[in-house]
Amino acid sequence: MAALVAGTPWMRIRVIPELAPPLLFRRHFRRNFSVRASVDANAPVRVRFAPSPTGNLHVGGARTALFNYLFARSKRGKFVLRIEDTDLERSTRESEEAVLRDLAWLGLDWDEGPGIGGDYGPYRQSERNSMYKQYAEKLLESGQVYRCFCSSEELEKMKEIAELKKLPPVYSGKWATATDEEVQEELAKGTPYTYRFRVPQEGSLKINDLIRGEVSWKLDTLGDFVIMRSNGQPVYNFCVTVDDATMAISHVIRAEEHLPNTLRQALIYKALGFPMPSFAHVSLILAPDRSKLSKRHGATSVGQFRDMGYLPQAMVNYLALLGWGDGTENEFFTIDQLVEKFSIGRVNKSGAVFDSTKLRWMNGQHLRALPSEELSKLIGERWKSTGLLTESEGPFVDEAVQLLKDGIDLVTDSDAALSNLLSYPLHDTLKSPESKPTVEDKLSEVSASILAAYDSGELFGALEEGHAGWQKWVKGFGKTLKRKGKSLFMPLRVLLTGKLHGPDMGSSVILIYKAGNHGIVSPQAGFVTLKERFEMLRQVDWEALKQDHPALESAASVSN
Repeated sequence: MAALVAGTPWMRIRVIPELAPPLLFRRHFRRNFSVRASVDANAPVRVRFAPSPTGNLHVGGARTALFNYLFARSKRGKFVLRIEDTDLERSTRESEEAVLRDLAWLGLDWDEGPGIGGDYGPYRQSERNSMYKQYAEKLLESGQVYRCFCSSEELEKMKEIAELKKLPPVYSGKWATATDEEVQEELAKGTPYTYRFRVPQEGSLKINDLIRGEVSWKLDTLGDFVIMRSNGQPVYNFCVTVDDATMAISHVIRAEEHLPNTLRQALIYKALGFPMPSFAHVSLILAPDRSKLSKRHGATSVGQFRDMGYLPQAMVNYLALLGWGDGTENEFFTIDQLVEKFSIGRVNKSGAVFDSTKLRWMNGQHLRALPSEELSKLIGERWKSTGLLTESEGPFVDEAVQLLKDGIDLVTDSDAALSNLLSYPLHDTLKSPESKPTVEDKLSEVSASILAAYDSGELFGALEEGHAGWQKWVKGFGKTLKRKGKSLFMPLRVLLTGKLHGPDMGSSVILIYKAGNHGIVSPQAGFVTLKERFEMLRQVDWEALKQDHPALESAASVSN
């Protein structure tokens, strides 16, 4: 006899009652299967970031968290943090703490989750097992799920047969039509079993992804899938669906690698009668060679960038621009501006390339945008901690930071910038081909004149008066030598700083003078004082230098 499962567009199923297992009557096969998001427009926006604590927070995960955060804040919604730690072998509490620390460092404060709580907890999957089992039993009772007693060997054999036939490696359905007697017999023997979800054999699933538009899958490529393992642990797709539904998540914003999971999750939503959230799948972050960004391309975790001296506001700004823009040429945003400007509709569905050079540039922009006091504190503490200075604050630190900041993109760059200011590589500079025009422009005569100004106390007297004294002295010095512009300042730079290039010369010389008087520089910093520099100048053999730039060991030895 033929039985029609009620309601179009359900298909006809021919059943022989005497042979059919009771569960078969409850299995529905649809020709067309579609699920649409059923988010109430007036319902509060609730999004979640759900990392697995199996390692460090990757920049891709950080960007996903950021997009969720920005969407929630722009919609006055809730940003939920959930820890997906069902991988018992790889999940560690240390990794969880590192992820939480990195999110907090980025300024992505969550409204519900570990350490805060909330009305939809607990917020670790490992603490929600009883709920998963409850819903799995509900599906078992309704016939949407059945026990599967297949051994791993049997499953492997099915896979091999499918490969030989060039078919998708889907489950054959061996236990989908088992009788109650067959099931009870295996239970009595204590045979391990999984819970498998019954998948409609025909039809397709369509969703309207907020980033990618319409996406569809055919159901016949899936096969009945496991939702509970034989050890009683739930499978990822089942956990995620139950969690998102019971936490009232309205929008699921996640990486595109999760797009294939949507098919299984949609079936579970439908079977349990849960409303579907809206989905938005964000493109992957790519390396410069357009492969997936990985450790072989260098730093990839938030913690690594933090340790390298990057600012959280720069990381947030840069990550936001990986696949999103506000439609203008502007690239500099604070997090408050990102909240104001962010729209999921402006997220690009193509992959975004991670450019470490641009990130470094952007960090420099944010670093120099800091208030002066904050910047001085940040860099001053760095200089003291690395042993360059004996103090982390004061007039010298403030002036040095203002002088050097344009050459600092990372806080860690400040070490080299200060060391360069304090050094006096006169020996190497005079030997360099680039210095030849300056040396040949009667540099020895300028050296003799500046030594005379030092010996008379005239130069140091001018430096005691600061910038006004320095400018007055330079003007007079130039008139005496009948030099001005480059013919005056280039020789002075070489003789006083030992370099051909650098920050403002007057400010540099004044700082070097102050550093020699105040004792703020650590002995191990390699600092050459102005007094030591003038003694080195006295030892230069200018005649020998003109002939062949020989080694000026006698001059170099003065600083040792």
